[in-house]
Amino acid sequence: MSSLFSKTISLGKDLSITDQEFTNLRDYIYAECGIYVADNRKYLIENRLGNRLKKLNLKNFDEYYNLLRFDACRSAEIKRLFEVITTNETSFYRNPPQIKVFQREILSDVIAGCRRNGKKLRIWSAGCSTGEEPYTISMIAHEILRSEIGAWDIRITANDLSERVLESARRGVYNDYTLRTTPQEIVSRYFDSDEGQNKIKSEVKRLVSFGQINLKDRMQLKRVERSQIVFCRNVIIYFDDAMKKHVINAFYDNLLPGGYLIIGHSESLHNISRSFKPIHYPGAIIYKKEE
Repeated sequence: MSSLFSKTISLGKDLSITDQEFTNLRDYIYAECGIYVADNRKYLIENRLGNRLKKLNLKNFDEYYNLLRFDACRSAEIKRLFEVITTNETSFYRNPPQIKVFQREILSDVIAGCRRNGKKLRIWSAGCSTGEEPYTISMIAHEILRSEIGAWDIRITANDLSERVLESARRGVYNDYTLRTTPQEIVSRYFDSDEGQNKIKSEVKRLVSFGQINLKDRMQLKRVERSQIVFCRNVIIYFDDAMKKHVINAFYDNLLPGGYLIIGHSESLHNISRSFKPIHYPGAIIYKKEE
């Protein structure tokens, strides 16, 4: 957007963002993590970063932009920036039709293949937020393998951009609302519940390894152990086409032959990648890397 525009949007009575400040911050965020903020979502930058300006005692968004670029302590503020601009709405067993397909079709198929090849299972949850998704995957693995699970080598790698949500995920304590789509027998089996607080049991936690990752960083992506299944649900909607292609190509490279990619039910690889074969199930489309 041209710097000739000077229209502002008010934030309360004292802070507002100019078009040039918005452009600078939008481009900075994209360069750092690949999240693209469209022109019509300028209010997100203003609303979400306004409190940071107040806390840091800054006069305007340009001062905040310069802090991110030049301040000696900028690395800590960049982490806060990532926390503020990312959305972390999630729950256990999110999108039950998709989860049912994963349990009955995808994971069962992968486990059958693993039985012939050393009982080693690797699943990557990219954009794991506060941990509901990888813990759901762990619980489903327990449901399928039952008492046999101790004989398996299973690792669920769970990554997110925000260190704050990862800290919450590692604690593994959740309120009742996050369990709103979870079958009651699953809650009873895998949580210790007390007065609205539900703590993940240790056997579920044991399979999951949390770590920070920036999906724009090629070297970080290459370090993730190769997987039979990759989850990246409701993440690529925040990227432009170039970033989507970068991320989807990284997932393709990570997946073992015959592996599966699971994205959000409202997301699609149409016009992004032809490398995967879409497989249609009732209530879900799953993408397969053909052998």
